[in-house]
Amino acid sequence: MRFPRVVPRLLTAGVFAMAGLLFWISFDTAQGTNLRTDNSMLRLSDLIQEKSRRNQQLDKDLSAVHKQVDRLAGHDAGTNGAGKRLDGLRGRAGTKKVTGPAVSVTLADAPPDAGPRIPGVPDPSPNDLVIHQQDLQAVVNALWRGGAQGIKVMDQRLISTSAVRCVGNTLILQGRVYSPPYTVTAVGDRAALRRSLDKDPSIENYLQYVQAYGLGWKVQERKRVTLPGYSGTVDLHYAAPAER
Repeated sequence: MRFPRVVPRLLTAGVFAMAGLLFWISFDTAQGTNLRTDNSMLRLSDLIQEKSRRNQQLDKDLSAVHKQVDRLAGHDAGTNGAGKRLDGLRGRAGTKKVTGPAVSVTLADAPPDAGPRIPGVPDPSPNDLVIHQQDLQAVVNALWRGGAQGIKVMDQRLISTSAVRCVGNTLILQGRVYSPPYTVTAVGDRAALRRSLDKDPSIENYLQYVQAYGLGWKVQERKRVTLPGYSGTVDLHYAAPAER
């Protein structure tokens, strides 16, 4: 007769045991922290910006160390007659400053509420109104083909291993994050650089979106610009020209 009363008691004991297990798991996960406090962790965007600022400071520190190394290397090279060869290698590697006439190209997103600016053009999608990775790459590649002696994207010098990458509507370049508008500056023969920009098919396609939806495009010729030498790390240790 007492058997039916045992079942509720067992169920009650099971519920309390399960509640105790959940409390223990929560405590073990929190390790004494408040799981509901947003101040204990940065949002992802804040974390990215923090790392970008940290990388910028590290770049400055690394640049100062490079200058010390260059002074020591230059002194040693001067004693054995290898100074000119070392200087030439720095120029080709992009670690040496370059000064001369230049062309600057600035690309910018269209206004968020932009609509068609010419008849017969469909309403834009969000992707039609922002700068994409291929747009920046097209400008950089065209400037190299135009004989650029050196190229700077935003405030960073490009070298052979530099990768121009976009995530969403932000540019990630050599560990640092940038938002539009984006400026690309190339030192070289200004007429040749402009011709290379004008005849590039990818840029021609981009200019259609400039006319249709108001994406930003500005080309400026500058009399004299000094591009900084690249001061970051280089993962590539050895390379040779490909045989043709």
